[in-house]
Amino acid sequence: MSVTHLIGRRSGPQIECMPTVDAERLTETLVAFANTDGGHILLGVTPAGHVIGNLQEEEVEGALRHALVNCRPPVKTEWQLVSTGQGDVVGVFVPRSTELHSLADGRVIVRSGAQNSPLGGEQIRQLAATKSSSDFEAEPIAGATLADLDEAIITEYIEKREERQRRKLTLSRQELLVQIGALTPELAPTTVGILLFGRDPQVFLPHSGAVFVRFTGTEARGPQGLPGYGRREEIVGPLARLIERLWQIIWSEMRVQAVVRGLQREEKSEYPPFAVREALVNAVCHRDYRVRGRRIEARMFDDRLEMSSPGGLPGYITLDNIVEEHFSRNPRLVNGLFQWGYIEELGLGIDRMIEDMVKNGHPQPEFKPTPYAFSVVLRNIQTSRPIPVWQQNMNERQLRAIQFIQTSTRITNRDYRDLCPDVSAETLRLDFADMVDKGILLKVGDKKGTYYVLK
Repeated sequence: MSVTHLIGRRSGPQIECMPTVDAERLTETLVAFANTDGGHILLGVTPAGHVIGNLQEEEVEGALRHALVNCRPPVKTEWQLVSTGQGDVVGVFVPRSTELHSLADGRVIVRSGAQNSPLGGEQIRQLAATKSSSDFEAEPIAGATLADLDEAIITEYIEKREERQRRKLTLSRQELLVQIGALTPELAPTTVGILLFGRDPQVFLPHSGAVFVRFTGTEARGPQGLPGYGRREEIVGPLARLIERLWQIIWSEMRVQAVVRGLQREEKSEYPPFAVREALVNAVCHRDYRVRGRRIEARMFDDRLEMSSPGGLPGYITLDNIVEEHFSRNPRLVNGLFQWGYIEELGLGIDRMIEDMVKNGHPQPEFKPTPYAFSVVLRNIQTSRPIPVWQQNMNERQLRAIQFIQTSTRITNRDYRDLCPDVSAETLRLDFADMVDKGILLKVGDKKGTYYVLK
């Protein structure tokens, strides 16, 4: 992505905006991006994305030289100067590295959100274990040619990418595929190219498919040790088709009940759809495709759904930081599926998976790491009452007002001010207006005689 298209964006997991040239911060960010998913550094831009145009070329060059000298081993970078109406901006691109990088003082830094974070000893060992001597995703597939890529799949990807970016791509197909790592500069299909766009990826990567098993009961075995499953499906194809096919199978096996709300009949599935789809997409995105002999497995029991993918937790990710941190074992693959629309927003899926399970009265997802596999378990048992839809987007003050009405049948402006004495009258008025607009409350009376009841 060009620097011009990045200007205006805020600092985040793969963008660092620096209004002034800070050599130490620059050094840390080079190491952090190289150790994580790569990224762009914009010099002369505020964290909010505004160009301030106060760069001195000599200062920038000196800071870059200082930064590169203090990275161990040196970090690969590409940089360019862009002139805008507000001033000059220098963009520094740092690709994800297959090596482990540290600062001159020995600290190992990674990118966490919009911050650079140092790692401890065990986390450093975990990160080092995931670094290989080559970029596996970009390695050419022996024997594969352009004829092994599916033009219809490539067209679909381009259309989805343009839709997400809201602009037409200016690169040719081959240029785009080279840019995203699907083809080598010599136009040979790579691992990620075959996984995303291959006509039959399992010819070259037999372990890249998935298997679904529906067991009868809560155990993997039936009576007398006989197989206890009622359905078994093997799913193959490029990853976009694999995700959709596996999702369709799981959805067809989920129990669905009818819920009547007023005059509307709604269907409520056994598991929250987003939680299931997120577990499925994560299994596809983050599995270790270097591990051969094992496929992604989806196992459905009467009381739970288990999604297992080969390969342990990537990088420095642990059970303790899995919600807050983000690390991609397969960054090109992840970005491809993100552009395709299978990933809504990078790094936020685990949070929402947990949230949706709890909102529906289920236990939180269980995460089970081993050295060679990672599993997510969703249980369909009800541990609490589901949170009503109308309560899910309410703030704490509004929930307090609802509780008051449930015991007192109505609430006035004075009652609400007594409940929230430190909040301005205008904020409380907007709270009431919001609940009326959502159809939660009914406004009765006028002026000083106004009160609210549950609608």
